Amino acid sequence: MTATTAPTASATASPQRRGALSRSVRDSLVIAKRNLIRMLRIPEMIIFGLIQPVMFVVLFSYVFGGSIAVGGSTSAEAYREFLMAGIFAQTVTFATAGAGAGIADDMHKGLIDRFRSLPMARGAVLTGRTLADLVQTALTLVVLAAVALLVGWRTHENLGKVLLGFVLLLLLGYAFSWIGALIGLSVRTPEAATSGGLIWLFPLTFISNAFVPAENMPTFLRHIAEWNPFSATVQACRELFGNFPPGYRAPDAWPMQHPVWASLIWSVLIVVVFRTLAVRKYRSAA
Repeated sequence: MTATTAPTASATASPQRRGALSRSVRDSLVIAKRNLIRMLRIPEMIIFGLIQPVMFVVLFSYVFGGSIAVGGSTSAEAYREFLMAGIFAQTVTFATAGAGAGIADDMHKGLIDRFRSLPMARGAVLTGRTLADLVQTALTLVVLAAVALLVGWRTHENLGKVLLGFVLLLLLGYAFSWIGALIGLSVRTPEAATSGGLIWLFPLTFISNAFVPAENMPTFLRHIAEWNPFSATVQACRELFGNFPPGYRAPDAWPMQHPVWASLIWSVLIVVVFRTLAVRKYRSAA
């Protein structure tokens, strides 16, 4: 008679974990598809999302170009190349307000309660929403890069570095979309989510190196700008795009000396912290 042994806990737990992970990925992709279809059915969401960054490119390029010294030069061409990484980063972070408003709208209409009643992964609704926003952000970046090329922006590094710069931008936008998700779950109306998503973005983006060199700021603001996660991504993109003006010397702060690593660390940290908070809020939001 052959003796049988019970499966060990580790042997059974591993397939269960894999099954839970695959279900979470599948559910997240279903929600992402739902949000992408919704965007296609409301094309003005995409159109208006493209118009604003294009206006920023044109206005900043021709209004401020030649009036701000960068690396000791007031050349409009030098400022235009210096500017574009900041415009790209501002565009991906301003998508935060749209992410928050979309989730707040779903809350307001009762869709979140319906999703919570379904047998699906608890974080799938938020993950799917942020993935759909990431696709829209990528589309916006493509259009914005084309407009930037038309107004004279150029890169001076190899294709691999340029693509890495855009990956860092998308990662920053994805990280900030989780902040938007938390805001959308914490307010009562889409209008409040839009206001709450923008009110903190303006100081974050303007107290940075996006539009003017941080070294031109007062000392206390300069330190804030140099350790701003937004500034790290802007600095990394300028380095990867080859958009530093001749003679430019990076500030001594660690994020400005190692901007690629600083950008990665900040973005991953923001995703971990705010995804955890957003999923927790999602379980109790009403």
